[in-house]
Amino acid sequence: MMSGSSSSSWPGDGVTVAMVVVELLEQGLSTLSKAAMTGGMSSFVFVVYSNSLAVFILLPASLLFYWRRPLPKIRPAIIFWIFLLGLLGCFLQLFMYIGIGYSSPTLASAMSDLTPAFTFILAIISRMEKVDLGVLSSRAKFVGTLVSIIGALTLTLLKGLPLIDNGSTTTLQQILLPQSSWIVGAIFLASAALVLSLLYIVQTWIIREYPAELVVALGSCISTAINSSVFTLILERDRNAWRLKPGIELIAIGYAAVFAVAIRNVAHTWACRTKGPLYVSMFKPLGMVFAIIMGVSLLKDTLYLGSVIGAAIIAVGFYAVNWGKAQEERIVAECRPICESNRAPLLNTKVDIQ
Repeated sequence: MMSGSSSSSWPGDGVTVAMVVVELLEQGLSTLSKAAMTGGMSSFVFVVYSNSLAVFILLPASLLFYWRRPLPKIRPAIIFWIFLLGLLGCFLQLFMYIGIGYSSPTLASAMSDLTPAFTFILAIISRMEKVDLGVLSSRAKFVGTLVSIIGALTLTLLKGLPLIDNGSTTTLQQILLPQSSWIVGAIFLASAALVLSLLYIVQTWIIREYPAELVVALGSCISTAINSSVFTLILERDRNAWRLKPGIELIAIGYAAVFAVAIRNVAHTWACRTKGPLYVSMFKPLGMVFAIIMGVSLLKDTLYLGSVIGAAIIAVGFYAVNWGKAQEERIVAECRPICESNRAPLLNTKVDIQ
């Protein structure tokens, strides 16, 4: 799984299974981090501690995995890009946790559905994806991208009637204040989705140049821990925030380090190398299902009509993009044997002439 020569060690659907599991684990992180920050934990400190602990998990794992395996030679340019990857990871986690603190895990999952749209646009700019509006599959991806953005805006701006209300009666002031926080949280979460898309692009480029998933994950984790420490020392004025309380804070940090940082980092890096950034981003809407279940059942979130409508629109856009991508892959798979058979006579002719 984790080296360039072992990409076929998992079954054909291994990437799909891994991405589904990662999304489930990530929703668990959103729920735990929301509970911890509601209890007073700083989002800045949370990023520092979780990534620092993840380094001590990935370091021995890397040493054990590459103990008897050849490690690809690393160039200074790769080290720079891994540092940049960690910086993006730092901004991603800060934006995500701040956004969750202002809103909810459900909104965090819904806004992450913008990731496929952003990734699609960035993949076109970086020439990892091609668009020809004369082809049905390209039109499906293009329209699906626009629909996803419309759905995210609908979910953010249209709250609507409560479908499942777990709260008590509220005053006008109680209604307006959460709405303001909701919008602030949505801005941070949308920014996180954009950073995540850029991270997928950079991650894909790095892993295709340097096919060693564990090393790349370890390097980006170290970079994230260093950068987040600097930001926290500057922005976090309360020095007591570094002191962790026993209970939910320690559980959230341990969960984030093991499952959300270490495992997610390696799984995403591996999937980016084998399937590409757009494929990885397509699993973000799946988190909405997990987020609604956890938010309503565990955190007693209120489910609004606007969330359902926005999520439905996003789902339509997601499947349109996914369908277009699948059609392109099918065409490539069907054309490959024909192209290979057409090349063979030319090779034989060349040999005969010589």
